Amino acid sequence: MKITEFVKKELQGWKNYEIIGLFLIIVFILASAFLLEDSKIAMCSAICGILYTVIAGKGKISCYFFGLLGSGCYIWLSFNNALWGNMLLYLCYYIPMQVLGIFKWKNHLKSDTKEIEKIRLTNLARLKILLIGILGSIFSVLILAYFNDKSPIIDGITTFMSILGMYFTVKRAIEQWMVWIIVNGLSFLMWLNLFVHGAKTFSTVIMWGVYFILAIYLYIIWKKELSSVNNYNEK
Repeated sequence: MKITEFVKKELQGWKNYEIIGLFLIIVFILASAFLLEDSKIAMCSAICGILYTVIAGKGKISCYFFGLLGSGCYIWLSFNNALWGNMLLYLCYYIPMQVLGIFKWKNHLKSDTKEIEKIRLTNLARLKILLIGILGSIFSVLILAYFNDKSPIIDGITTFMSILGMYFTVKRAIEQWMVWIIVNGLSFLMWLNLFVHGAKTFSTVIMWGVYFILAIYLYIIWKKELSSVNNYNEK
């Protein structure tokens, strides 16, 4: 398949304002990165991360290509800024889970649109995950504080909640966007604080801010789609 045909197929079902918005965000990241002499790795991480999130929200399996590339860049950024929780999260969990996601999503694609079949969890399952999230976050915060993490509270919460978010992403569950709203909002504040104190990671700040907005937007889109189907696919 030619590249132009592949891109056209991937953009099938996109609204014009979504394409234009994505293009403007990428241009803004590139422009700000050069004007502020931002880290090129941070710039690459931001662009790949945003592309991954948008394409994943569209239910396209090609999102994992950008996810893997962006994860590699983010590992380097986390290492350089002593965010051990985020570094280990991406290295030991995100990358393996994204590889697993490729195979899992491949088995649940709609025959007509080649988008994934979306599901939602039962209220009981949501309650269990909430309790796990609270306990796991507390444990992560204590561990990272012991190892002198620069931002143990936010890094600890986002690290553990991201584990749950990625798990839901692979499962194709709408609950992932609820988790990502929390993770992205806190991560935005964490990286903004690092930028204010001298880290050349403005692209990363933009990335998490866009992630936060996208998580809200994609939750609404997925909710509308699931509500329009008689079988809510609860699991």
